[in-house]
Amino acid sequence: MAFETSKDVLDWYEKQDRTLTREFIDGLPWRSVKDTPIDEKFVPVLLYMRDVEVLTDMYHREMRRTPTGRDPVIAKFMERWGIEEITHGQVINCFLNEAGYETPDDWQKQTHKNVTAAYRANTYLLTSLTNLLGSRFTATHMAFGAIHEMSTAQAYRRMKELANHPVLSQILDGIIREEAAHTHFYWSVAKLELKKSETAQKIARKVVETFWRPVGQGSLAKKRTEYSIATLFSGDDGIDQIDRTVTQRARQLPGFDDLTKVTSRIAGICRNFRSHNAVTAVYLLLSINFYAVF
Repeated sequence: MAFETSKDVLDWYEKQDRTLTREFIDGLPWRSVKDTPIDEKFVPVLLYMRDVEVLTDMYHREMRRTPTGRDPVIAKFMERWGIEEITHGQVINCFLNEAGYETPDDWQKQTHKNVTAAYRANTYLLTSLTNLLGSRFTATHMAFGAIHEMSTAQAYRRMKELANHPVLSQILDGIIREEAAHTHFYWSVAKLELKKSETAQKIARKVVETFWRPVGQGSLAKKRTEYSIATLFSGDDGIDQIDRTVTQRARQLPGFDDLTKVTSRIAGICRNFRSHNAVTAVYLLLSINFYAVF
């Protein structure tokens, strides 16, 4: 589908039905969750996914300080995007509770509280500096966001494949459908903005090459990111999936034709984690008391 303006992309997005509606969530077979045990090694990964999603309101506040955050089209997209992402985290938390991993009532508040002051200060500075770029920042934000959304969707797909839990798979299918719509918005606007200017292409490419990290790293502890990435993508098939579905697709954006960053970063995390795989045992042993640790 070809779009001529970002408003065209927004019009398309607003026509997409939500998947994780109240009816969908209430209709899930929650009582049967415990009928299929989930491998404990996936619990820290689900917690990581949950926390990344519910921190979306923080990311949203950060983006509102940037030029794109003041763009009426993108701002309207981000309002719905924020609601959908937080719902993803809440539903994952419900699944964990039903699977026997209880969380406190204030887990969302605790997730926000655990974000370091250093991260908040650094992000405030960076988002403030984006105003020096003005509208040229839009291409960077949208390209960065597209890569984030594509890699997030692949993480959910890998979780579905590896965990192979019937109820979790239904939840993840719904999340993946909504993430696909987010990806298409970011991707389409990024393509439109990058086409406008070689300068915008160079800035976006430089920012991705310099600053791209897996979703959540920084706002959440690095060791959590590395555990989640290694659990989902270690092995040739996992790296190949990232390269095929994220890196190679990102290369189709103007100015990104020889990008290698995403594949190399994910492969590096998996390689380094394998060389220190004793950490895996620690995560598994502590997963019973996960909230005290994470």
